Amino acid sequence: MKTVQIIGVPEHFNFPWLMAIEEGAFRERGIELKWKDVPEGTGKMSKMLALGEAELAIILTEGIVKSITEGNPVKIVQEYICTPLYWGIHVAANSRYQTLADLENKTVAISRYGSGSHLMSFVNANNHGWSTSSLKFELVNTLDGAIEALNSGKADYFMWEHFTTKPIVDAGIFRRLGDCPTPWPCFVIAANDTFLTDHKNILGHILEVINMYTSEFKLIPSIDRTLSNKYGQLLEDVQEWLSMTEWSQSQLNVQTLQSVQECLLELGLINRKLNSDEMLTN
Repeated sequence: MKTVQIIGVPEHFNFPWLMAIEEGAFRERGIELKWKDVPEGTGKMSKMLALGEAELAIILTEGIVKSITEGNPVKIVQEYICTPLYWGIHVAANSRYQTLADLENKTVAISRYGSGSHLMSFVNANNHGWSTSSLKFELVNTLDGAIEALNSGKADYFMWEHFTTKPIVDAGIFRRLGDCPTPWPCFVIAANDTFLTDHKNILGHILEVINMYTSEFKLIPSIDRTLSNKYGQLLEDVQEWLSMTEWSQSQLNVQTLQSVQECLLELGLINRKLNSDEMLTN
C-alpha cells in the first residue's frame, strides 16, 4: 500500500476527494491517499509541495503558476475546476465603505503572499483602473484571521470565495461589495517533481479515480443537501454554486496557461514566462 499525502482548502470544491477516500476507491488501487486541509490556502500549499510535506495539491491556478515560475519543483498534472472562481470582495459589516470605488488605496487582508487572496487583489485593482503599485497588505493567514483584521481595522477589505464566505455575510459579520471572477479555470491538480519521477503510475491511478468521481458528481442524488449540511451553507446557495461549477477531467490547455502567465507578467506578479513543458506533465 503506497501512502500519498494530498492537500487542499477545506471547501466544497474538494468534496469529491473526501467521498472517494471514504468509499475506499483509492485503497482498491493499493493507494492510501491521505487528505489534509490547509485553510491558509495556496501560498502555504506551494511551500508544502516544495518541502515534500505533500505530494499532491488541489491548488489555485494563478498561485501555482507563479510558484513554478519562481523555481518550485512542481508541475500541473491536470485541470480540476474548469470554471472561474468568484472572489467575493468583503468589508466589515460596520465599515464606512459602501462601494468598490471606496476601496482604492485601502489595505487588503491576504492569507499569504502568493495566495489567491493576494494575487486576485491585483486582478481586481487592474479591473478598476487602480494603481497596483500602491496596494497595501495585511497578512491574516486564515478566514478567521480576516474576520479579526477587518473588524479591528487592521485591514479594510478581504477577497475570498463567494460561497464559502456567504454564511459570514448572512450572519452580519461581513458585507460583500461585489465579486471578481478569475479570468481562467480556477483549480488545478499539482504534484511535486519527486513524486512524478518516482510514482507516475500511481498518479495515473489517482487521476482515474477522481475523474470518475467528478464526472458523475452532480448526478449523485441529493448531493446539494449533502454539501449544504457538510459546509453549513444554505441549500439554495449550494444549488447556485453547483450550477456555476464544472469539474475537468483533462490537462490544462496550453493557451490557457499562456494567458495566465501573460496576465501575471503584465501585473508584475512574475518576472518570466516558462514553456508549457516546464509547467505541465504530458
